[in-house]
Amino acid sequence: MILHTPHWLARSVRNKLLAMALLPLLVALPLLMLAVALWSAVAYDRLLITKVRSDLAVARGYFEQLRSEVGSGVRGVAASAPLLAALESGRPVTAARLQQERHTLGLDFLVLLSPSGEALGAADPVAAGANPAALWNDVRTQLQPGASAGGAQARLKRLSADELAPIAPHLLARLSIALVPTRNAAPDERSREQRALVLMSAHPVADLQGRERAVLVGGVLLNQNLGFIDHINRIVYPDGSLPFGSQGTATLFLDDVRITTNVRLFQDQRAIGTRVSQAVRQRVLTEGQLWLDRAFVVNDWYVSAYEPLTDARGQRIGMLYVGFLERPFLWVRWAMLGLIGLIFLAVMAASGWLSVRWARSIFRPVERMNDTMRAVELGDPHARVGPLRAQDELGALARHLDELLGVIHDKTQALQRWGEELDAKVAERTRDLAHSHASLERAQAQLVKSEKLAAIGQLTASVAHEINNPIAVMQGNLDLIRDTLGAQATPVRDELKLLDEQIERMRLIVTQLLQYARPTEYAGYVETLDANRVMADCLVLVGHLLHQSGIAVERDWQARRSVGMNRQELQQVVINLLINAIQAMPQGGTLTLRTRDWATEDSAVAGAELQVLDTGPGVSAEAMERLFRPFFTTKNDGNGLGLWISQGLVERYGGGLSGANRSDGTSGAVFTVRLLTEPQAPAAVSTQDGRPGWLPQPGERPA
Repeated sequence: MILHTPHWLARSVRNKLLAMALLPLLVALPLLMLAVALWSAVAYDRLLITKVRSDLAVARGYFEQLRSEVGSGVRGVAASAPLLAALESGRPVTAARLQQERHTLGLDFLVLLSPSGEALGAADPVAAGANPAALWNDVRTQLQPGASAGGAQARLKRLSADELAPIAPHLLARLSIALVPTRNAAPDERSREQRALVLMSAHPVADLQGRERAVLVGGVLLNQNLGFIDHINRIVYPDGSLPFGSQGTATLFLDDVRITTNVRLFQDQRAIGTRVSQAVRQRVLTEGQLWLDRAFVVNDWYVSAYEPLTDARGQRIGMLYVGFLERPFLWVRWAMLGLIGLIFLAVMAASGWLSVRWARSIFRPVERMNDTMRAVELGDPHARVGPLRAQDELGALARHLDELLGVIHDKTQALQRWGEELDAKVAERTRDLAHSHASLERAQAQLVKSEKLAAIGQLTASVAHEINNPIAVMQGNLDLIRDTLGAQATPVRDELKLLDEQIERMRLIVTQLLQYARPTEYAGYVETLDANRVMADCLVLVGHLLHQSGIAVERDWQARRSVGMNRQELQQVVINLLINAIQAMPQGGTLTLRTRDWATEDSAVAGAELQVLDTGPGVSAEAMERLFRPFFTTKNDGNGLGLWISQGLVERYGGGLSGANRSDGTSGAVFTVRLLTEPQAPAAVSTQDGRPGWLPQPGERPA
């Protein structure tokens, strides 16, 4: 198939140049803008889904933590000596005792049942001689060997009002939730939700011979538990965590009914009693899958994550939800696309203007040269291109053309003069030889012919000599023009290359609610560091906190060995320990910083250790067991990730981080960071708790 060039394009270099300059702008840039818009929309949606997935993981972690706390708390009370002593002596267990334990553990109910299921005591009044038969069967199942490790973790349970009434009648008022008609919800004939969703744990109370004397049952009612859901929301979406004015929400569902939520129905009215859409119910409750997508929540669109909640038998009885308003992110997306569109339009306008200007700088000299040649053809020997602004090859070609036309004009005039002179000489010779013999006439004719040939040869040689050089220059510049015109696609390739370079740059938060999902053995650039210098630098960084708290600093730096670790990561660990120590001494105290060399007995492994000691209240035994677990904190404004992160950073380089209370007769805590001179993967396990043998053990004194 042969493509025919339009007439208007084939006969004009100007039109060709304009088409070559403007077509890429009018075709390629809009397509590129469309591709960028589509890609940015998809990438933005994926970022939002990734964000809400991580939010759901944080909420799930706190929910599991609550289950563990309820289970371990009930187990601890069941194993307490005062409770067993009361049962052994036959004394009744006082409600005040159980009520104190309930408040301490943050439970909604705590009931002591006999082995037959009768109430022996409760933190709150219960029906005399109550025997919750239906609930008792589930309690006995939970106490069977191997069932949830004997109640070490609370179970999620859906109870009717009749099942909850015998053990916690004071909670019945929170069960009755009026169902609010909700858009897109599945049809339901009920007008109220009367069931309860509880976290419940049961643990036997056994005597010294292992005989079961009673069963302690405790739990938390999740219906209208606003403190619990607000706490989840504060953990997942702390103040300032969502940009652009978006609001985060969290909800617990009993089946498809919101039983506790911070989603607002209007103003300060919470959307308790509203129901989830039928599509979400089908996906999460019926099919048992996660919902990670946008969803209409009560009265607005949210980027949402729903996860099914199951009871001990694996039945799906509710859902856990987190999400945030989509509208602010949509505004930002459209604003970004609008800004990109304006940038593309500005680039197109500027590029079009520059392209037309540059194309004009090419076709204007060509047009003037063409007009000049046409004028010469029409008989104007004095026509010239004249001076041009262009200083490129086209300008040089125009100057050479003017020089060539000047040479041709001069040679033409010289040729005319030589012809006239020749004609005069011939006429003169003819008159002189008019009376000569006929042979002389033939000789004269031959002579005239020879002289004419000589003159023509001389003129030809002169013209060839004078014109060859300009013609060669013209030919070279014409070839250069063809090369230049054939490379008009270069701007497009540059733009494509620039585009490739920009896509390679965005794939290197969307990375802090995780730092801790894929750790490598060597996370950063390993440097050889002076432990004493690092401690001194970190001390400078927290100097203002020390000054504000009135804390004295003692330095005991004796380390001589260097350590191998990334400088920024080691500073992060040390500063975290210093801040923890400062916060442990709000009324002032003494902060002691120590460094020591250390090595194993066979000197196979060696390095230095850094210690931070405070004179605060120390660490309780319960907190010591969970010190390095994620999300555990003893501070109201903490997130429980600092020590967990620090331990992970140190262990990447084969080192270790431990904490203990001081053993030198001074109250307070001591945290030890032990690092290797040559970083390596942690060695084989050599202690009973799974820690490498050279790592610091709790309570170990520095060498």
